[in-house]
Amino acid sequence: MSRQREPLRGLPDGLADLGDWHISEFTCSDPPLSVRGKFEISRFQRLTSEQESFLVTFLRCRGVLSAVEKELGISYPTVRSRLDALLAALELTAPDIPENGLRTKVSDKHKEILDRLEAGELSPEEAKKAMKEAQS
Repeated sequence: MSRQREPLRGLPDGLADLGDWHISEFTCSDPPLSVRGKFEISRFQRLTSEQESFLVTFLRCRGVLSAVEKELGISYPTVRSRLDALLAALELTAPDIPENGLRTKVSDKHKEILDRLEAGELSPEEAKKAMKEAQS
């Protein structure tokens, strides 16, 4: 199944559909220098402006989705959806994580406890106790 490519930013409308593009020249004004050749366009250059902005935010938040959620003012499911779209645009797949693996889905109750801990409303001991109670 072929994936529809995102249009390259900066190209006039309609030109992105003409085929696979490459960069043919790099120039520098000081010192005046040009390098010609056939240079591939990286997958990152194919991101939309919105995807690039999300990636920068994701990296600035060190991959912590709850921090991305707060920074962008969007819901956790929206963050996950945008991350999945970004992975698809970069032609990357998320690793399969088994249901009983090291990573598990965080319930809303657990997320609330973690948020309260981060905000300083709970001590680590109180959060640990609340987590155990939430699992029961």
